[in-house]
Amino acid sequence: MIIPIGTDNPLRRRPTMNYVLIAINFIIFIYTYQPHDIAPGVTEPLREATGTYKLFPQEPQIYQFITYAFLHANWMHLIGNMLFLYIFGNNVNDKLGNLGYLLLYLGGGVCSGLGHALFHNSAVLGASGAVAAVTGAYMVLFPKTYVHVLYWLFFIGTTEIPALYFILFKLILWDNIFPVMVKIPGNIAYGAHLAGYAFGIGIPLVMLVTKLLPHSHYDLWALIERRQRRQQYRKVVNQGYDPFGPGENVRRKVDSKVTESVPLDARTERVRQLRTEISSAANSSNLDQAVDKYLQLMEIDNQQALPQQQQLDIANKLMHNNRHEAAAAAYEVFLQHYHKTYPFIEQIELMVGLIYSRYLEQEDLAKKHLRSALDKLSDPGQKKMCQDELDRLEG
Repeated sequence: MIIPIGTDNPLRRRPTMNYVLIAINFIIFIYTYQPHDIAPGVTEPLREATGTYKLFPQEPQIYQFITYAFLHANWMHLIGNMLFLYIFGNNVNDKLGNLGYLLLYLGGGVCSGLGHALFHNSAVLGASGAVAAVTGAYMVLFPKTYVHVLYWLFFIGTTEIPALYFILFKLILWDNIFPVMVKIPGNIAYGAHLAGYAFGIGIPLVMLVTKLLPHSHYDLWALIERRQRRQQYRKVVNQGYDPFGPGENVRRKVDSKVTESVPLDARTERVRQLRTEISSAANSSNLDQAVDKYLQLMEIDNQQALPQQQQLDIANKLMHNNRHEAAAAAYEVFLQHYHKTYPFIEQIELMVGLIYSRYLEQEDLAKKHLRSALDKLSDPGQKKMCQDELDRLEG
């Protein structure tokens, strides 16, 4: 069993609408939950008056496509849905704003209800489809973040899984498509779940492509674009162009009679090889190998900067591995090259300041970064942390 318990994705503002939706679901459940026997051995979990608010595919009422998503059969049904909504919904609410998030949630509920009605005749209730839409949207908007999961196999432990892989392979393929393919019996509305995921993935992706939603370097569309650029890059390199070499000397000179390429010096060739290996490891989520190759690259040329997301991922991984000096250096390279393009640069400044202060005992550098971060931070908790650390250093 694998259960998500959090993400490494920081919030910029309070996800008010998500909290409201969670509260509404709990309040409605408390009001409607009243198990009672309707026949020998048959128990109905909800009050009789709420029966009409379920979604009945054979005779659906328009309002039922909304109301069914706020009903739950028992405490575990409710808590499971609200756990996922809390973990994945907060950041989606942060990204879309309160109104956009509400429309996504309700639209996901309607779409999942339609998906259930197309393939099933049984009545359905529960927020699972709407939550699936929110979870699918999280995968599109934040695929490179990590999900903290609690696993219980032969023993209990925790680990981190990239959001893209956790949602795509675990939640969508393993939990919903595989049971349908092998026809596992059960009382789970797989059609509603899959329709919700389709809605949650499709709508934000279309909004990103059409620029209705602000684009970032970390969303799914950015990953697709980077993959296309990598393919173009490989094609160009295979034709003889070296982007890391010294200008014209590394281009293949082609005319109607002669084709030749000038060999690279050993150092430049090694830099190119390491950068390629780092990119390959990072793209396959093997950050430990990417970090190892990055440290080798720094021994050759400590001014080398990777693409923005790779540079940040490696700096974060170095920090996670308690390689504080190397992490600080990697963050410094990130700040030097991406301070104008990264939308949360103040959080990187805060991180670097805390590393210098708490681990490397370099007070001057710590104060410099913390003061810079303090002017830009908007999150009250982060701002207080920054101010407290500055007060400690200056006290």
